[in-house]
Amino acid sequence: MDIEPITIQFPDGEVSGLFEIPDRDRGHQVFLLAHGAGLAMDSPFMATVAAGICAAGYPLLRFNYAYAERMQREGKRRPPDRRPQLELVHLAALEALHERYPQRPVILAGKSMGGRMSSLLAAAGTPCAGLVFFGYPLHAPRRTDRLRSEHFPQIHQPSLFLQGTRDALCQLDLLTEEVRSLSGATTVVRIEDADHDFKLPKRAGRSRDEVLEELVQTAVRWTQGTQGTQGTQGTPGTPGTQGTPGTPGT
Repeated sequence: MDIEPITIQFPDGEVSGLFEIPDRDRGHQVFLLAHGAGLAMDSPFMATVAAGICAAGYPLLRFNYAYAERMQREGKRRPPDRRPQLELVHLAALEALHERYPQRPVILAGKSMGGRMSSLLAAAGTPCAGLVFFGYPLHAPRRTDRLRSEHFPQIHQPSLFLQGTRDALCQLDLLTEEVRSLSGATTVVRIEDADHDFKLPKRAGRSRDEVLEELVQTAVRWTQGTQGTQGTQGTPGTPGTQGTPGTPGT
């Protein structure tokens, strides 16, 4: 496996990205992996998931949002950018992936906020072959009265939700109800005892490394099952105005 650093240009500047190139390319789907609000593309979670997906034969691009690029450069935490800025960078990364792998079906994947951004873009018409959510942030902690699912009916691609049973940002019974509005085939996989970051208490008897391996293997098996179902794959579209602009989760 090779890792190739790239620079991604977008209208307001540039961000860093990392292409992960498998030793044996399956020749089908490619992944765009977006990070969550608190950590950048090089976090241990992102690196482990990216390496596992790539080792299974899927080329992958992970990237920084603009605020994360500044966060790394300045060495201090920053809040996420607003949704329009996140969209610009996300679409620029998708374009870079298309340039490298034209005509290949793209799986939009993301950790928490990155997953929600992927879903918003898909709902607004950005073509993709499927969506993988590593902890979808359905609501803010203890705010189950305000759900981040208003755009679900506009998602037509197959979707995989990997959710911890102790996730404070996703009450599973609510997610089970909300995914009924998705137009595409939906799979929800419960990760027992895991929180939003897929950490487990000692009593669970499993390490986080084992959990991350489970996440990767589940995502790979699901992706293999989507081959031949390309959804609305094509060139990147223009983001719409689904939902309310703001900070999309964590």
